[in-house]
Amino acid sequence: MSGAWQGGSGGRLSVAIAGGLFALIGGGLLAWAEPPPGRSEPATQPSGGAGNGAADSARDVATPEGVREAPRPLRPAEAGIGRLIPDVTCRDSEGRTVKLSELTAAARFTVLAMTNGTCPLCRKYAPVLARLERAYAGKGVAFVFVNPTQKVKPADTPFVGRYLLDQEGQLSAALKATSTTEVFVLDARRTLRYRGAVDDQYGLGYALEAPRQQYLVAALEALLADRPVTVAATTAPGCALDVEPAALTVPLTYHARIERIIQMHCLECHRQGGVAPFALETYEDVVAHRGMIRRVLSNGTMPPWLAAPPPAGQPSPFLNDRRVPESDLRDLLAWLASDRPKGDPADAPLPLRFATGWTIGTPDVVYQLPRPIPVKAEGIMPYQNVFIDTDFEEDRWVQALEVQPTAREVVHHVLVFTLPQGSRRLVGGETTGFFAAYVPGNNKLVYPPGYAKKLPKKATLRFQIHYTPNGKATTDQTRLGLIFAKEKPRYEVQVAAVANLGFRIPPGADNYEVSARLPVPFDARILALFPHAHLRGKAARYEVRKPDGTTQVLLDVPRYDFNWQLEYRLAQPLAIPRGSTLIYRAWYDNSANNPANPDPTKTVRWGEQTYDEMHLGYVEYVVDGLTGRLALLRGGLGGNPGGPPPADVQFPQQGVPIPERFQRLFQRFDTNGDNRIDAKEFEQLPPFLQNGIIEYLRQQQSSPTTPATPKKE
Repeated sequence: MSGAWQGGSGGRLSVAIAGGLFALIGGGLLAWAEPPPGRSEPATQPSGGAGNGAADSARDVATPEGVREAPRPLRPAEAGIGRLIPDVTCRDSEGRTVKLSELTAAARFTVLAMTNGTCPLCRKYAPVLARLERAYAGKGVAFVFVNPTQKVKPADTPFVGRYLLDQEGQLSAALKATSTTEVFVLDARRTLRYRGAVDDQYGLGYALEAPRQQYLVAALEALLADRPVTVAATTAPGCALDVEPAALTVPLTYHARIERIIQMHCLECHRQGGVAPFALETYEDVVAHRGMIRRVLSNGTMPPWLAAPPPAGQPSPFLNDRRVPESDLRDLLAWLASDRPKGDPADAPLPLRFATGWTIGTPDVVYQLPRPIPVKAEGIMPYQNVFIDTDFEEDRWVQALEVQPTAREVVHHVLVFTLPQGSRRLVGGETTGFFAAYVPGNNKLVYPPGYAKKLPKKATLRFQIHYTPNGKATTDQTRLGLIFAKEKPRYEVQVAAVANLGFRIPPGADNYEVSARLPVPFDARILALFPHAHLRGKAARYEVRKPDGTTQVLLDVPRYDFNWQLEYRLAQPLAIPRGSTLIYRAWYDNSANNPANPDPTKTVRWGEQTYDEMHLGYVEYVVDGLTGRLALLRGGLGGNPGGPPPADVQFPQQGVPIPERFQRLFQRFDTNGDNRIDAKEFEQLPPFLQNGIIEYLRQQQSSPTTPATPKKE
């Protein structure tokens, strides 16, 4: 259709109390019933000796930023999760000395709970800790209580377990403790497995009738079941501890240091049965692959994490940031360049246990492909689409979900969509947002209490699977497990797409920019971002333009890689005010210099297969308030009308002709039936359709082959 849109040994310690803080905590303000657990403040934007014990950054981010403070999730690697805690000597309330290794050897897991008799929050958490101590007494969990500020044990202490007096700060320094309410979970080999808050019932300036999130219980239950801990580190609001730096070290040997670094950052994939091509489970494995390990760590390709790092001195805003902390990287590279000492086997961590079944727990329901899909040995395969009907007579709320391929070695990614009952056609395709997803190293979603996804009654599930043959023919029968929430959630988790279907990437273009926008007609909070492109994808960036005209970068991916379809999950939900606009930009390399390019002589358009291309930025979000909930009934971010075109686009008076192949898609919006979209009809289009038309108009109003502004490195 001519002219149509083409679619150390110990350090001294003190308690830091701001002026009036005791009066504030104990003076009645704890009755505030709506604290900010997971407070939705703007996240910090990424722009762009052996480090032993817990990381210093945990102390930095634990400082209260206002009158009210609730626990906040921390990036586990930066908080010291997975590290060996030095074997310091402590003194208990009976005057006996004991080494940390003696305490942790007595149980499968040991909870070291900071406490004292003066901090108001410690007094509030004392009965909670006492109940937990009793509840886990027969489950292989020991509780040890650590008083970092007092010389004697308070007379009214309700605890049964060992009570340590750490006024000199040896143990607190080893743990890098930040507050008087912080708890630490160590295994029998003194490896830190959880640190942070007990729960979110009490914090600075607020109290709840009951906790919404029980961090310690969740961590213990996961550890006892050999499952990954969903939230392995948080801040712990309480009376701040000022632990002086001390020369606490562990040997730079394989068993004491390197093995734990490998466990923390590599074994998820590099193990027997994992998706990586070789295992790194033994000293011999690591030494044999030292050249490749050094290379991928030095060039940043492993572990896979594509987002630009945050500014120096700032923590990552992403909870699942896979980057190796600088101290771990420095120690690992130094050990690889040395004579690689093994060290004392007694310092070795316990072997990691990987679940052979469901890591989310036993699902309430499992949906599996009805028959295995053959995967050939060589070449490429088109996307496979399989439909499965559900039979629930009412909507169900999903608290946790997990996608499990049976042949993970050949599955590149899986997307699961929900369709109306019996439907086999996904109107809007991938732009409608996905229900579940799988990529190597990320195959599940577990939402905190009060958050869930809706599975509509009698919905049809569409499995879209991308297979990558690896030289050996096999079959796959992917399955999806769901755990339902016990009650209707406070927040319905939604996924929207910032998409542009109308781009045309010219042959040979090596840095072609495509953009799309998504108006936000209600207050929302972003939980995660998922950029998506195919083999020509080069870079990507999310921005938000706020009502006051300011623009904030949410995610910058300077080196996009189709082989790693990663999610970027925010440690704190990010508040987006009503009237904002989300902008997703991506850059594409359609030149011969791109070794993955299927055909640099081809004009590339939107398409499902990998030799086509996509411009698709997924956004996971929740809404606040009545306006937002009503908007969800109309389709949420992606389904509400997009409004007028941007100011830089001149809409033609005669409208925009609809290509024949898109006429069915636009039919209900073409209210006068003239096979054109006029200005009024445009305002009622959902954003993903608007973006295609905007792209077409911009191409008509400027040379379509003019290269976009180069992506800054």
